Amino acid sequence: MPTKKKPQVTAAAARRGELLSTAAEVFAEHGYNATTVRRIADHAGMLAGSLYYHFDSKESMLEEILRTFLDELWDGYDTVLASGLGPRETLQALVTESFREIDRHRAAVAIYQKESKQLVAQDRFAFLAESQRRFEKAWLSTLERGVAEQVFRADLDVRLTYRFVRDTVWVAASWYRPGGKHSPEEIARQYLSMVLDGIAVRE
Repeated sequence: MPTKKKPQVTAAAARRGELLSTAAEVFAEHGYNATTVRRIADHAGMLAGSLYYHFDSKESMLEEILRTFLDELWDGYDTVLASGLGPRETLQALVTESFREIDRHRAAVAIYQKESKQLVAQDRFAFLAESQRRFEKAWLSTLERGVAEQVFRADLDVRLTYRFVRDTVWVAASWYRPGGKHSPEEIARQYLSMVLDGIAVRE
C-alpha cells in the first residue's frame, strides 16, 4: 500500500508562520498595546506595508497566535480527558501536556497570561473566556474525582489546589526556554513530584 505524502508547506505558508512567531515574541516582550505593526515588521526585517500582504492587522495576528495555541492545547487535553485514566494519572497527563504546550508556544502562553483579562472584553476574543471555562472545569472535575475516589486527601480544597497548580505550571512560561537543560517532560515530572506528595493520600 502506498504511503500517504505529507502535505507540502508552501513558501507563503512558511513565511506566514515565521511572521506569527516573530509577532508572538514581540507581543510577549513589549505587550500587545505597546506593539505596533511597524515594530513587528522591524523585527521581521521587512517594511511595515509588506506585513499587510500577509495580515490585515495586528489584531488578526494576535487572534491567530492565540487560537493556534489553544487549539493545540485542547487537542492534547481532550485526548487525555477521553482516555479513561484515573484522577492521579489524568492530573499527571494534564500537567505534562501543559509543559509541552509551553515548549511549543512559550510566547503565546506569556501573551495569554498577560493580556487575556483585557482581551476577553472584545467580541473578537470571546473564545478566550470559553477556553478558560473549559480549562477550569477539566481541572476541577479531575481533582473532585480524585477526592471522591480517595486518591487525593478528603480535606483538599479543590478550587485552591486548582489555582495553585494552574499558576505554578503556567508561570513557567516566564522563564522556560525551548532547548534548555530540562525537557518539558522532565520539568513536569519534577513539578508533579512536589505537588502530588502534598495532595496524595499517605499510605
